[in-house]
Amino acid sequence: MSDPKPLPFVYQFLSGAIAGVSEILVMYPLDVVKTRIQLQVGSGANAEYTGIVDCVTKIVKNEGFSRLYRGISAPILMEAPKRATKFAANDEWGKFYRNAFGVQSMTQSLAVLTGATAGATESFVVVPFELVKIRLQDKSSKYSGMGDVVKQIVKKEGVLSLYNGLEATLWRHIWWNAGYFGVIFQVRSLLPKTESSTQKTANDLLSGAIGGTVGTILNTPFDVVKSRIQNTVKVPGVVPKYNWTLPSLLLVTKEEGFSALYKGFLPKVLRLGPGGGILLVVFTTCMDFFRTLQ
Repeated sequence: MSDPKPLPFVYQFLSGAIAGVSEILVMYPLDVVKTRIQLQVGSGANAEYTGIVDCVTKIVKNEGFSRLYRGISAPILMEAPKRATKFAANDEWGKFYRNAFGVQSMTQSLAVLTGATAGATESFVVVPFELVKIRLQDKSSKYSGMGDVVKQIVKKEGVLSLYNGLEATLWRHIWWNAGYFGVIFQVRSLLPKTESSTQKTANDLLSGAIGGTVGTILNTPFDVVKSRIQNTVKVPGVVPKYNWTLPSLLLVTKEEGFSALYKGFLPKVLRLGPGGGILLVVFTTCMDFFRTLQ
């Protein structure tokens, strides 16, 4: 497989931004459901939400339909730089590694390495937005909006607390992007060569959905503890229950069982599986369009 014609960074950034906003507008309610389920400590009969349908029903009934879009302002503002950084960093790191290792085209191992590095790069952009989103999505949230979250965090916890959960976010994004881009490369290589734009779109949708599913399987435990860490209000002199990733993984497993590390997996994979396909289709479509302008 030959690599497509490279484009300047600005086109990669714009394509990633458009892809990210498109995905969030379609799939956001599932993200709210995922966060609610991840934040609840009980399980089984003691759980407030027993599944996706139950969670959506209770949110709409008790809090109103608009609550399914609670906190979307932060993701909307985040999605452009987040997804733009994801795809642009993946392309730029891919160029760097190909030059560094002296290879002409991408390989399976380079696709995984490039994805992991792009995920780490992306993490530094998204942490404050993720923190605001988690605080707004929590059922007990008393914040009036995105600005109020930032104001209260800075006032009560300090400016650096806007990066609370950075370590967990790094783990989450490294694993997701390594799985996502690594699987996309492998699936694309196995699919028949496309003869039309319709076939190309179908291939991108399939490979992106599979990549998103694998990435979600790999990173969900880190996402669970990230949500717990970021929803914890830091109090001076008090060590948070959830503070660092690996100890938090062990703590959740000890107190709630291994399956608790996959709380919210179904709504997450329903979002990021198809969402991964949407991301790839929109991104590649935009990139193809920009190539016609060159």
